[in-house]
Amino acid sequence: MRYLLFTATVFCAIAFKSYAQDTPPNNQTYNFSVQDCINYAFEHQDSVVNARLDIKSAEYKVKETTGIGLPQISGTATFQDYLKIPTTLLPGEIFGQPAGTFIPVQFGVKYQSSIGATADQILFDGSYLVGLKASKTYKELSIRNHTRTRIQVNVNVTKAYYQVLVSNEQLRLVNANIKQLKQQLDETVAQNKQGTVEKIDVDRISVQYNNLVTTRENTIRSLALNYQVLKFQMGMPIENNLSLKDKLEDIKLDDNTADLATDTSFYHNRIEYNLAETGVELKKLDLKRQKSQYLPTLKANATYTSSYQNNSFGNLYKMNFPSSYVGLTLNVPIFNGFQRLNQVRQSKIAILKSQNDLENSKNGLKLEANRANVTYINGLQSLNNQKRNRELAEEVLRVSKIKYQQGVGSSIEVTQAQTSLDDANDKYIQGLYDALISKVDLDKAYGRIK
Repeated sequence: MRYLLFTATVFCAIAFKSYAQDTPPNNQTYNFSVQDCINYAFEHQDSVVNARLDIKSAEYKVKETTGIGLPQISGTATFQDYLKIPTTLLPGEIFGQPAGTFIPVQFGVKYQSSIGATADQILFDGSYLVGLKASKTYKELSIRNHTRTRIQVNVNVTKAYYQVLVSNEQLRLVNANIKQLKQQLDETVAQNKQGTVEKIDVDRISVQYNNLVTTRENTIRSLALNYQVLKFQMGMPIENNLSLKDKLEDIKLDDNTADLATDTSFYHNRIEYNLAETGVELKKLDLKRQKSQYLPTLKANATYTSSYQNNSFGNLYKMNFPSSYVGLTLNVPIFNGFQRLNQVRQSKIAILKSQNDLENSKNGLKLEANRANVTYINGLQSLNNQKRNRELAEEVLRVSKIKYQQGVGSSIEVTQAQTSLDDANDKYIQGLYDALISKVDLDKAYGRIK
């Protein structure tokens, strides 16, 4: 059945995570409602945890950008040992020598050292101011990504939870069919021993009974796997024991789509639209950054250096020669081959593209909501129809048994009625699963899942 396809797609992932557990099973037992499972996933699911770490990383990014505007101070220290002191040639005329001659003279001392500090401070830089705002928008983007991850985890956990509930319901129906079919089989066997029914009647019912037993075994295995799917979506160790607190009857499948149709601005509640809005804002900030390149920048700077010189290493630091200065550095952009102009033009085009993406996102979300609306309505109608068909199949089987027991019906008629009931049960289970999943998709499409 289609509702088992989700199980198949994540089976390999579950197996991988199961083998990846390095710690021994802790055998903890949990009895969770669907909201409990969602809350657990928000704390333990890897994707949510990583998205939360991204927010923390973005906070550090904001602080890093802010630090650019704070004073930048660095210290330096040097030491030189001149194994050979540099020699300079001076004109001989200085010392009374003939013209054209040179006298070699060594300037300097053997040991030199200096210790200094430099400080820079931005007084005005347009790109820094824009970058500071962009870093805060980047943090907002990480927060919205975290929200998107939480929503997706919410959806995955809810669907997996409903899948387990449906599997439990399927198992209940199979067990009920087995119970009544076993009773019928025992009665038919007894009648065959009395010679009132043929052996072929026993064989027909035995075939159906054996098929139902096999179906039950398959359903039990699928149910166990579905529990593992749920725990995987929650980020819970596969070895832990989990039982479900909610029941199928606790889930309200009401046709309230008429109220949704009147909400024409629901897309503002969708995190995907919010992310697209953030993308437009970032593109606009990039345009401001490009334009700020036309503005001059002004920095203040200061330096202090203490120098030491001596021919004796032991006396090197007994006397120092300090120097210091303070100043301003103004950088005025004049012409750079129209690079900035073309960068601004590119940024404007990027804004137009992001605005087009935003509009397309709005239309896509509206289409998704309409599709989810139709799917949900169809699912409800199909489920109600399958409920009625199942009730009719049960009634047909009941009447067929009575006719058979009274001798006015055949075993073939009973067998066919039983087969119809099994088919109706399968379609009911599929319809139930489809309705539940379409309900989750509808809530997500209208931004009601947070």
